[in-house]
Amino acid sequence: MSVLASSPVTDTDVVEPEPEPAGRRHRGQPRWWLYVALTLGVVAMVMPFVWMILGSFKTDAEIRQNPTGFLPENPTLENYATLFGRLDFTTFFINSVVVATVVTLGNIVFCSMVGYALAKLQFRGKKLLFALVLATLMVPGVVTFVPLFVLTANLGLVNSYPGLILPFLISPLGVFLMRQFMLGLPDELIEAARIDGANEWRIFLRVIMPMCGPAIATLTILTFLASWNNFLWPLVVATTEDMYTLPVALALYSVGQNAARYGLMMAGAVVVVVPILIVFVVLQRYFVQGIALTGIK
Repeated sequence: MSVLASSPVTDTDVVEPEPEPAGRRHRGQPRWWLYVALTLGVVAMVMPFVWMILGSFKTDAEIRQNPTGFLPENPTLENYATLFGRLDFTTFFINSVVVATVVTLGNIVFCSMVGYALAKLQFRGKKLLFALVLATLMVPGVVTFVPLFVLTANLGLVNSYPGLILPFLISPLGVFLMRQFMLGLPDELIEAARIDGANEWRIFLRVIMPMCGPAIATLTILTFLASWNNFLWPLVVATTEDMYTLPVALALYSVGQNAARYGLMMAGAVVVVVPILIVFVVLQRYFVQGIALTGIK
């Protein structure tokens, strides 16, 4: 029976563990300062909206006496009663809903069609057309305001829904967004549909549009927000009260003979902001995904 002698252990045989990276070493530790900073940022962003909502239940006298006050001393619905009663904000609200909804639907349809043509179809002048779309993004809207109003007036569309809607049924930003998203869609699906005998309309409606959910949600939020908050164009085109939208009515009727009616302004601001918040909350998941996939930073 032989005994195997174990060899002596030297310093070179001992394997020392590699030092753990600093980032990994601190990964499990809570970064309290980060949570504190994020909490302060959220509070700073939310507090003005909370103050606006609470201010809508205050009287003008209370707001002037204690502008920095938070909770209303004697809550009242007088501001909302004035909005929807004496000032007929229901009509203004309906006008804003109609204009914003039709403009949003028009952008979804027409921007998607143009984006599909620029992304997946081959035709002469395609690059030039896309260059013109990009060029219009660099032109401020104020530059085209006067020619657009002259054209609208010559067509007899002043003080009408078409005059408020038609100039904004398609936007260069929407075309760019849809085109960038559709470039990432596989061409093999389109070719397979063409082999099966589908025409371009059927491919666009049945193949392309169902895959554009994130981009459509992003376009919906951006377009609805811009149309809902549009002030200058409705102010010029709408010449009678029955065609006013919410921003115009809020600006014109929240100022009294001697001073601004702050409580009325707060109540009107709440009415303007709530629909936007609802649309964003419903579509926020698709909005973030659409921003990430279309390359907009």
